[in-house]
Amino acid sequence: MTTAFDPIDLAGTRLANRIAMAPMTRSRANGQDGTPTAAVAEYYAQRASAGLIITEGVQPVPEGQGYPDTPGLHSREQIAAWREVTTAVHERGGRIFAQLMHSGRIGHPDLLDGDLHPVGPSPVAAAGQVYTHEGPKAFVTPRELTGDQVREAVAGFVSAARNAVEAGFDGVEIHGANGYLVQQFLASGSNHRTDEWGGSVENRIRFAVEVVRAVAAEIGPERTGLRISPANTLNDISETDTEELYTALLTAIEPVGIAYLHVLETAPERRPLVLDLRKRFAGTFILNPATEGETDAASLALIEDGTTDLVAYGRLFIANPDLPARLRNDGPYNALDTATMYAGGPQGYIDYPAL
Repeated sequence: MTTAFDPIDLAGTRLANRIAMAPMTRSRANGQDGTPTAAVAEYYAQRASAGLIITEGVQPVPEGQGYPDTPGLHSREQIAAWREVTTAVHERGGRIFAQLMHSGRIGHPDLLDGDLHPVGPSPVAAAGQVYTHEGPKAFVTPRELTGDQVREAVAGFVSAARNAVEAGFDGVEIHGANGYLVQQFLASGSNHRTDEWGGSVENRIRFAVEVVRAVAAEIGPERTGLRISPANTLNDISETDTEELYTALLTAIEPVGIAYLHVLETAPERRPLVLDLRKRFAGTFILNPATEGETDAASLALIEDGTTDLVAYGRLFIANPDLPARLRNDGPYNALDTATMYAGGPQGYIDYPAL
């Protein structure tokens, strides 16, 4: 029987186990230059016992930044700083993918340089607020991307993927979930276009498909992953045709042969859709399951019964840097210190007793 603690081959990259660290925003970059700090290297190196680390969302282009102090992968300085992170992880035997996250309409001009402004598939503002250094501010109406600008956005993902490989990452994950730019194109509530990038399901999946194809062509499908969150309403996303939408998306990207599909399960009742997507995808499947409590090792049974190839953990990994060992021993687990989640320094736990 396959267990969470068995190694797995991820399209040619050997992972020591089947426990993934899910991507989580931490806001620990150096202000507007978007370079990860020394604390970022320490943070990820502490968690290198994960089979796979997927980083916090990294903006591929300057206008893709949605939160304060988040890192980028669009400058020489950022590449050099990320090299320190990947080296630290690799020296401890870990594997790490960079998550490329263009926030689209989620953000605010105050977070961007010069006359940059949040963009989106359509000029539809998201309900809600975003945190800035001056406090929470309402989301603004994004500038609608022209056809040429949509293609430039695709090229931005490609350039960032190339930079990620140069920085020493084992691969990249395209963030197509949680209400950011890729999902904004997928969802009819945020995509009101009538050109080739909107309207029908075929057109609304086009941006995601083009990003996947272009990134895979640039750095190799074996270094490319995609994260999705079907039916997720985060960041004011509204999908009216979820099953048809994601079935079409997987059908379109399947020939590319990417390394993995990472699914964020938004609710337990979505499990039938998750299982259907699992059947439709030939590569490695990573599931971030909807569970009653994250301090429960029961999710590891999803590997044993074949529901998924890897299980991704989020906040539990912040509080427990050596999470695979604690899962193997069924605890003890540390409590998450929410006061340090977005503060300087790598600590995210209230107490950290040795096993």
